[in-house]
Amino acid sequence: MTKEQAKGRGKGAGASPARRASDRGRYGRLSRERVLASALELVDREGLSALSMRRLGAELGVEAMALYRYADSKDALLDGLVEALYLELEERLAAEPGPSAEAPPWRSELHRIARATYDVCLAHPHAVPLLTTRMLAVPLAQRPLVVLRDHERVLALLREAGLDETRVAAAFRAFTAWLLGYVPAELRPMVDNADESDPAFRLGLHRMPPQELPTLRETAPALVDRGGVEGLAAGLDALLDSFAENG
Repeated sequence: MTKEQAKGRGKGAGASPARRASDRGRYGRLSRERVLASALELVDREGLSALSMRRLGAELGVEAMALYRYADSKDALLDGLVEALYLELEERLAAEPGPSAEAPPWRSELHRIARATYDVCLAHPHAVPLLTTRMLAVPLAQRPLVVLRDHERVLALLREAGLDETRVAAAFRAFTAWLLGYVPAELRPMVDNADESDPAFRLGLHRMPPQELPTLRETAPALVDRGGVEGLAAGLDALLDSFAENG
């Protein structure tokens, strides 16, 4: 028997096949929905840095390799979290009342989308950075379908407002930038020491050089309060007014 024949025999019928990692976890067989839901729960609880295939597998009671048939890489898993956030957005929009009669339907619906997005983000603050970082990494056509449906929804409403194609694109970029810029600004930590009762020490103003940062020190107490949905709506109205006036 030649050396080549011996090697071939070792790989043939006499060799045991590679074991396939089981995807039956502690809650039964996995599904993509269950994997993404568990990933989002883990991130909600411990932050994005805690997310790994190994850790998620432990949460679900399976080997990490079993997860690769639902997300074939860490990046795919992160994209799946974006998908989960937008699916929750769709669920909220379906459950909430439609546009009010007080404003044009297209404007009311844009406000409704903005408020629902804000609510989803506040429910999952640790996952919010993915709404920008993954969009920087993933080309338009490769984004999850639910994300593309959101783009379609907003673009159709802007077209309904009577904007031409060029201004629809500009307004879409402005709407997205305002919405996804406003939420992280709301979520940024401001308090330096939560145990301090004195506002100045609570904010850590003593750490800021007064001669270099006089305006920031003076404004910091007001920055602690969130603008909330009222601030979101006010900025959105100003943005939409600017396009409507110049349309």
